[in-house]
Amino acid sequence: MAPLERIRIVLVSTSHPGNIGAAARAMKTMGLSRLVLVNPRRFPDREADALAAGASDLLAAVRVCATLEEALQGTAVSFGFSARSRELSHVSTSVREAAAEAVAAAGDADVALVFGAEMSGLTNEELIRCGRVVHIPTAAQFSSLNLAQAVQVAAYEVRVAAGGAGVRRERILPAAAHEDLERFFAHLERVLVAIGFHDPARPRRLMDRLRRLFVRARPEEEEVNILRGILTAVEAYRNVPGGPEDQRPRGP
Repeated sequence: MAPLERIRIVLVSTSHPGNIGAAARAMKTMGLSRLVLVNPRRFPDREADALAAGASDLLAAVRVCATLEEALQGTAVSFGFSARSRELSHVSTSVREAAAEAVAAAGDADVALVFGAEMSGLTNEELIRCGRVVHIPTAAQFSSLNLAQAVQVAAYEVRVAAGGAGVRRERILPAAAHEDLERFFAHLERVLVAIGFHDPARPRRLMDRLRRLFVRARPEEEEVNILRGILTAVEAYRNVPGGPEDQRPRGP
């Protein structure tokens, strides 16, 4: 079983059903699917369904428990989230450190991330049942996070810790060949001389700088063809003498 499949989000005494739906949506965007509710005030509820926005499957699979003790059954380690400092003997850690530990532990055991009620958070008794106390760093002047926001931050950190931080990249095409770039540079210099922008008698390293610019950009073959098509259009507009017509590339 993959680590993310072993991590459950536990919401304790949630009063607003919309937060349950929003938390489910936050979880799904990060690949988490196990949501456990402890004594929710209202659930199931249409408002939870509405704010789940595509994560209704998580709501359908929710496990509702009467106590936190029941919700933590089967877990090897649990992390209780708190915005306030507590006088407890528990190890206190940041959300990033907790996420890394949670993913490591989830390699072979179930893990719980536990969040308290919207207004008061987890009680000291509830935090004591968790193995770690976790804080999400915030501005000192305004440290209040909405419940679903806190779940989103924790779920994101867990995903990053699990190696899911890759950025979706666009398809990369082969870079233009050396000889294509050389033909482009010759074409560019010819046009720049013709329009009076470049004086070969006083080069001022212009072509060297332009060469460095385009080599650093690593243009693709199609992009070089576009650039040479633009140069050809400039030549045609200015009636600039140059290479034979059949050697001038066209734009796409």
